[in-house]
Amino acid sequence: MFSKETYIARRKTLKEKVGSGLLLFLGNNLTGVNYADNTYYFRQDSTFLYYFASDYEGLAAVIDIDNDKEIIFGNELTIDDIVWTGVQPTIKEKSERVGIAEIRPMADLATYVKNAQAKGQKVHFLPPYRGEHQVWLQELLGINPAEQSAASSLDFIKAVVAQRNYKSEEEIAQIEEAVNVSVDMHCAAMRAVRPGTTEAEIVAVVQAEAQKHNFNLSFPVIATVNGQTLHNHAYGTTPLKEGQMFLLDSGCENAMHYAGDLTTTMPVGKQFTEQQRAVCNILRRAHLTAVDNIKPGIEYREVHKLVLTEIAKGMIDLGLMKGDPVEATVKGATCMFMPHGLGHMMGLDVHDMENLGEVNVGYEEGRTKSPLFGWKSLRLAKALEPGFVFTVEPGIYFIPDLIDKWRAEKQFTDFICYDKLDAWKTFGGMRGEEDYYVFEGGARRLGKYKPMSPEEIEEEHNK
Repeated sequence: MFSKETYIARRKTLKEKVGSGLLLFLGNNLTGVNYADNTYYFRQDSTFLYYFASDYEGLAAVIDIDNDKEIIFGNELTIDDIVWTGVQPTIKEKSERVGIAEIRPMADLATYVKNAQAKGQKVHFLPPYRGEHQVWLQELLGINPAEQSAASSLDFIKAVVAQRNYKSEEEIAQIEEAVNVSVDMHCAAMRAVRPGTTEAEIVAVVQAEAQKHNFNLSFPVIATVNGQTLHNHAYGTTPLKEGQMFLLDSGCENAMHYAGDLTTTMPVGKQFTEQQRAVCNILRRAHLTAVDNIKPGIEYREVHKLVLTEIAKGMIDLGLMKGDPVEATVKGATCMFMPHGLGHMMGLDVHDMENLGEVNVGYEEGRTKSPLFGWKSLRLAKALEPGFVFTVEPGIYFIPDLIDKWRAEKQFTDFICYDKLDAWKTFGGMRGEEDYYVFEGGARRLGKYKPMSPEEIEEEHNK
């Protein structure tokens, strides 16, 4: 954890931004896999971590702005608990480390909230993303679960985003630690992928690399020979074959839960085929286009446009598109080959604060998402500012169902050469991803270098 002063300052800023009322924080609890005592891996709510740093289940907190109170609610371990868990720091000890002196039993939370409501205080809460929180909010505030997201506090959301979007230097150090191990995970996979291995075996290699550092995954590993499927979490046991490509999208989170997120597409055999190499080079040029244009003040939607345009140029060179690449991109034709956004914010969450709403995190106030296919999937669109940490992850995909659908609908026939695409339906997809940080003077890649070009990937692969 950071210093006590860091958390005190964060809460002070939050109170100033919201101004009045009661801020309610619900920590996460243990969740049973198939019965209560057989639980999933525990992960604390990221906003709770940001302000209170307490990585333990069974906690809640309030910041009572009007009465200048900060309280953590929870129950201390009993001797029955200690028999199973061993001696743990008390809630009081944990709380004092972040500058909070007042501790109350969990049973007092409902009374405190109801008393605040009776006094006319507004109770601010964030949109829930767990069923347990929906039940909890219904018990505390009497709000139907179906209505809770709409009833959540926009002032609270904006205040949290206004802090968490801007990473301090001490946060950057934590993120880089996670990214460095994430690079090791990818290099281990590059060396392990061979004809005869399986997706499941490569996932085991990736997870083991994170576990060596006692780090956890920042999201379920995407490891697949079906790179045209964007989020493929099903791992096959069919042996990989010469000529296939293997896409790995994975990252870890460090002990303080700061995330890394990287993607590499590698050959199964010793090298890419000529067709694969051609697409990989287009992808690399698109990636470098993004990197060359990242700087404070540029809108990320503009960087996204530049990347799509570079991909369109590459598809024209391959005979798969025609016409003006800029026009094709603006109208949405290039999204045939890259139907997702260029990147997303990253920090304590791999998709940072996604539970608070992509538009609230990645768009300027008053701006909405584009309705265009592909463009509507852009998570980060607004102007980049010093302190932002985000991913750069262009991709090129050949999705048979999408090709057939658009051809049947006669979409973008001025730009897409459908007669040439049949030969590419079995290609799959490629994606490359790195993590970047914007500062006053420019931007830089976070963490150590990961092989990105076809030649670099092949070199690591064949070690």
